[in-house]
Amino acid sequence: MTTDFEGRNVTDPGRGAAAHGESEHDSEGEHERGGAEARGKRRIPHLLAVACSAYAIDLFSKLAVVAKLEHHDAVNVLGTWLQLRVIRNSGAAFGMGGASTFVFTVIAVAVSLAIVRLARRLHSVPWAIALGLLLGGALGNLTDRLFRSPGQLRGAVVDFISVRGFSVMNLADWAIVCGGVLIVFFAFRGWELDGAREEAAGKTGAEPPGP
Repeated sequence: MTTDFEGRNVTDPGRGAAAHGESEHDSEGEHERGGAEARGKRRIPHLLAVACSAYAIDLFSKLAVVAKLEHHDAVNVLGTWLQLRVIRNSGAAFGMGGASTFVFTVIAVAVSLAIVRLARRLHSVPWAIALGLLLGGALGNLTDRLFRSPGQLRGAVVDFISVRGFSVMNLADWAIVCGGVLIVFFAFRGWELDGAREEAAGKTGAEPPGP
């Protein structure tokens, strides 16, 4: 505010424009901070909860079936279509790669480390669930590789869920499969680890597909 030669108060247009610009800048800054705060919370606790649950369920199920069912006849759940039948699998899921047990152990370790590394950018609950399933399943089978006979990173994994014409698997395998399917689905929908939503949807005004 300035005064002219007659004593009247006159608004300085340059100052007003500057103030207006500062106001818009502050508003944009607040909006950006608000967006960062909205997805700023990491979902590591969700990932750990899912991973620990999947790992514990797999571990105790293996202990139970080894104690009760190994060296016994198969138990029919849905006739011969679904049975509980304990086998020791030195390969990967579906019985593949029986001669490459050590390789699968290394892969399980690498997958686990990669998930831990990705957790630093994890702000999405759906992604936390998917990665938690992968991590829990990988650690479940890795435990067998490390501690079951013959040991030395070559331990045979306990499988016991037999689907006729398909495979004999365990709950860790199913957790890995479910986690992988979810990741493919999220990638197809454009959902991201950091919780960000698909930019194209935001530009068109459509409802964002992200979590």
